[in-house]
Amino acid sequence: MRKIALVAAISAAALSLAACSESTEQNAEDAVEGAMADTESNTEAAIDSAEAGVDEAAMEVDQAAENVDDAAAAAEGELQNETTTEAAVD
Repeated sequence: MRKIALVAAISAAALSLAACSESTEQNAEDAVEGAMADTESNTEAAIDSAEAGVDEAAMEVDQAAENVDDAAAAAEGELQNETTTEAAVD
């Protein structure tokens, strides 16, 4: 959404520069291209960071599930006078 708004604002600025000299116009185009490249790079970095956070959270959830399974097997073993391994098989 921000990228679209940025493109719209830069496009409006570029149109207002239509009466400027060619060198000024070229400088404006270069600035627009630089801003677009920066926006794209920052967006990709934000997505990569978010994906890394999601992956880490998924690993923590998996570990928590394993811990719950182990605790349940231990509790069942105590209740039924079994080893944790025997209870986990049930």
